[in-house]
Amino acid sequence: MKVIALCLIALGVTCDINLRHEEMLNTPFALIPKALQLQMYSEFVRDFNKEYSTEKMFVFLDNLKKIADHNSKGESTYKMGINFSADMTFEEFSKTYLISEPQDCSATVGGYIRKNAKIPDSFDWRDKDMVSPVKNQGSCGSCWTFSSTGALEAHARIHLKKNLDLAEQQFLDCAGDFDNNGCSGGLPSHAFTYLYYRGGIQQASDYKYKAKQGACVFDINKVVLKVPGGSVNITAGAEPELTEAVATEGPVSIAFQVVDDFRLYRSGVYTSTKCKNGPKDVNHAVLAVGYGNESGKDFYTIKNSWGAQWGMSGYFKMERGVNMCGVAVCNSFPKLLDKESASLF
Repeated sequence: MKVIALCLIALGVTCDINLRHEEMLNTPFALIPKALQLQMYSEFVRDFNKEYSTEKMFVFLDNLKKIADHNSKGESTYKMGINFSADMTFEEFSKTYLISEPQDCSATVGGYIRKNAKIPDSFDWRDKDMVSPVKNQGSCGSCWTFSSTGALEAHARIHLKKNLDLAEQQFLDCAGDFDNNGCSGGLPSHAFTYLYYRGGIQQASDYKYKAKQGACVFDINKVVLKVPGGSVNITAGAEPELTEAVATEGPVSIAFQVVDDFRLYRSGVYTSTKCKNGPKDVNHAVLAVGYGNESGKDFYTIKNSWGAQWGMSGYFKMERGVNMCGVAVCNSFPKLLDKESASLF
């Protein structure tokens, strides 16, 4: 009750369900009173505008058990929490939000040439206001389009001093000839290559996002950003190159394999013993915007596309240096300049 009161006083509204029930979410599930479990489901339905369902309630309680038991063990470097997917099975979630078409990352042979630059021990492009706001892909496996626009928007700020909001829908509708499959998946490297050959990308306001694939209505006269250098791929597994590229070039599009526990991530440095890490295992594309170290564990700071209510305001930290879940096998960024850009350090 004290937490709820503080939320109401400080914000004028009831705060995040994870804050309201923080103590219980760090308690073994078996010790959470049944009445409180049901209350938490009712609050979840209200907070996330869900429809009450007995079937969904049991799914929620199963996920609540995973969250509470994981957190209460205190053995992990990350915490799990309640989010929009807490009433979904992983099978349901995968069909709706992840890449369903098999991907074979093209970034296994890189075009990036390591500079051996002296870079900081930690870095975050958000500190320089070079990262656009977190977006929400909705019920479509279009993560690859958001990873791509996120990279393009950041590089436009860094290298061209342009503040843009770019059209994910253009990729969904128009990039199929470049081995992309709309809501079934694609790769940012293919998206950047598409822009190189097709002349550029429009603003989101001119080509609105619909979370479903439609007919291509690209208008080259409304292009606001071109990619004359195409896609720069980083050699698969070369994490020193990836870290350097993030620091010296800008945010880098990456892909990895999402497994069940990741979707319920809330904070900390994510690690997993369940996920695979090969170039054909990836099922989600995101954007690395920085890196650092937390309690002795190196990590990447990564922007997701599941809305700002997910994770750490839409971001997460992933263990760095061990190709966690394949995070180092499918990395690329757009080259917006014909000439080499100077190091930023």
